Amino acid sequence: MKSVIHFDLAGLELKSEELNEKVNDPNFWNNQENAQIVLKKQNEIKVRLNKHNELLKRLDDADVLAEILADESDEDMAAELIESVDQLSRECEAYDLEIMLSGEYDHSNAVLSIHPGAGGTESQDWAEMLLRMYIRWAEKKKFKVKTLEYQQGDEAGIKSVTLAIEGPNAYGFLKSEKGVHRMVRISPFDSSGRRHTSFASIDVTPEIDDTIVVDINPEDLKIDTYRATGAGGQHINTTDSAVRITHIPTGVVVQCQNERSQHKNKDTAMKLLMGKLIELKEREHKERIEDLKGEYGQIAWGSQIRSYVFHPYNMVKDHRTSAEVGNIQSVMDGDIDIFINEYLKQNAGSKDGED
Repeated sequence: MKSVIHFDLAGLELKSEELNEKVNDPNFWNNQENAQIVLKKQNEIKVRLNKHNELLKRLDDADVLAEILADESDEDMAAELIESVDQLSRECEAYDLEIMLSGEYDHSNAVLSIHPGAGGTESQDWAEMLLRMYIRWAEKKKFKVKTLEYQQGDEAGIKSVTLAIEGPNAYGFLKSEKGVHRMVRISPFDSSGRRHTSFASIDVTPEIDDTIVVDINPEDLKIDTYRATGAGGQHINTTDSAVRITHIPTGVVVQCQNERSQHKNKDTAMKLLMGKLIELKEREHKERIEDLKGEYGQIAWGSQIRSYVFHPYNMVKDHRTSAEVGNIQSVMDGDIDIFINEYLKQNAGSKDGED
């Protein structure tokens, strides 16, 4: 049973000791920014070590109970042991997945953006269905969801949306959702009742906090302001408070309209941009942000990572891991952990989850 938990315990304990020495250094607080980074890392390791020790203790307790039952029969005790082992098995499996999150930003909150593909109303409706799916998933995890940018569709659905999803390991889990999602169904918007295929792209980046500093040349930025609109086209306010920032060397675009204050929206948009550029730098294996050049589109169409088939049968299949689910409604209600978990298992050991 103990073999379920497998990671470099000695290495983690050594790293914890090294961080403790830094924190106890009399000059530790001379560099406030670096101190915050060290404390954040120290806390992450402390939480992981405490969880590991807690699970081992409970596993030992279960072993002791099993030894007692081997010598004497007790139905109540046996039922308690079965329930305990089932619960521990689920928790150990979940902990194994957390251990696989070894990327530098895996423990960060996530910023998730959804954009419909070509196809007008049908694709925009599909994008809104995916929005609901991710909100339901976050609610099941008890994560906090905040809308940073939202553009209503012309007739139905959405043109784009950006969410901040706050919770333990949010980026580590959701990075597996980055890619093109394909839907096949009988379109409710087609009076002839024909089958349609629609696409939407999901982009996921880590949320950047104040402890992370990214050097971006101001001359590389194009900043536009515009009037924010809400669901149904109503104006959130009557000023140009929404902000769109384009990183000219790469073509990366971010926008935020969540706040009434243009200044606050600009600050949030800058953090979104930093997250995208950091994720892009990691993916392209570049040393510096300045090394990133060229037009980077969201995601190339045709490279779908997952298909959601509503007709002529019900099935959701992930094309990277071959994980399949027949109950498509449960998936649309947020039950996507099977796809996330299989992706993490397949990519365990890869840098930041990339092949």
